[in-house]
Amino acid sequence: MTGTRIKKNREKKTVEYFDYSLLAVLIFLIGFGLLMLYSTSSYSAKMKFGDGMFYLKNQLKAYAVSFIAMWIVSNIDYHWYAKYSKAIFLAAMVVMALVFVPGVGIEAYGAKRWIKVPLMGQMQPSELMKIAIVLFIPAMICKIGNKIGRKEGLFCILGLGAIGAAGVLFLTDNLSTAIIVMGMSCIMFFVAHRKTAPFIAIGAAMIAGVFIVAQVLGKVLTDSTDFRVRRILAWVNPEMYASEGSYQSMQALYAIGSGGFFGKGLGNSAQKIIIPEAQNDMILSIICEELGVFGMMIVLILFGILLYRLAFIAQNAKDSYGSLIVTGIFSHIALQVIFNVCVVMNIIPTTGITLPFISYGGTAALFLMIEMGIAFNVSRTIKVAV
Repeated sequence: MTGTRIKKNREKKTVEYFDYSLLAVLIFLIGFGLLMLYSTSSYSAKMKFGDGMFYLKNQLKAYAVSFIAMWIVSNIDYHWYAKYSKAIFLAAMVVMALVFVPGVGIEAYGAKRWIKVPLMGQMQPSELMKIAIVLFIPAMICKIGNKIGRKEGLFCILGLGAIGAAGVLFLTDNLSTAIIVMGMSCIMFFVAHRKTAPFIAIGAAMIAGVFIVAQVLGKVLTDSTDFRVRRILAWVNPEMYASEGSYQSMQALYAIGSGGFFGKGLGNSAQKIIIPEAQNDMILSIICEELGVFGMMIVLILFGILLYRLAFIAQNAKDSYGSLIVTGIFSHIALQVIFNVCVVMNIIPTTGITLPFISYGGTAALFLMIEMGIAFNVSRTIKVAV
């Protein structure tokens, strides 16, 4: 009898895994995002372009292309990226530098952060650096191997992350994306490192230091003309700068407060008429006003499920490279969600970081879906016994 059981166990087959739960929550997030995008932007789009569906149509086109890109990438063996990850990293640097080329770089809102791209119209090149970091840092961690716990491992991995972040900051003048790029590098290094206590201590010290510095700047540099310092001043004293730097944040807080627990109802937001470009980084405040705290909780739960599925893939990936790639994707989405929520609730200064899959933006949608395609390809290497 025992021999028969052993024989049956040996005859078990394995099948290729595909994370349909991840796909389902991804589609739901995008669908919800499109619904809220139309509700948020229809009035401003009609006033600005004469078409209330202007932003929705553009986002639908972006996602049509993005789903095709995701499907193509999901069928490319992720091990291929390890060989060319350095070239991708350098290419991202070159593309970001194109913002300085006359006729290629596009200036908007006082900053050159976009470039002209055929078919797409324009693209924010700093988004390419996020994917480059996701592919390059894991490749370097795998190459270093056991040396990751030594000083050379620390300087190599975090140094490369700092180079990528510096490229984003100095080439595209985008501090928020630079912070995310550095944060992604730190999280991947943290996951690969054996010790955790030093990272927790350093992280806590850095957070405390940032808040202390911000409070000091808010008291000392009250007449600064630097826009980043002005944002900190507006964050520290929002009432004092209610008509200038903190206007958007204050209006977002009014939207959250007026929504209550269940909201005013879909399409009934009043603050979307007042908040500038509400369909971008402040769309969560309109969700709170129309659907209440309950709506915000649903959004955060959906992101929680998405991140849980990515964590599952990372833990069960075939090799370290695949696991670290998905960890990088996990960290990218998690950081953007955390920063966006904190900005909307005025916990941190305004950064311009959008809410993944929900905020308006074709470039962000494309590169996020490419990341999802990479995650799906890694998931295909997981074998399930049947």
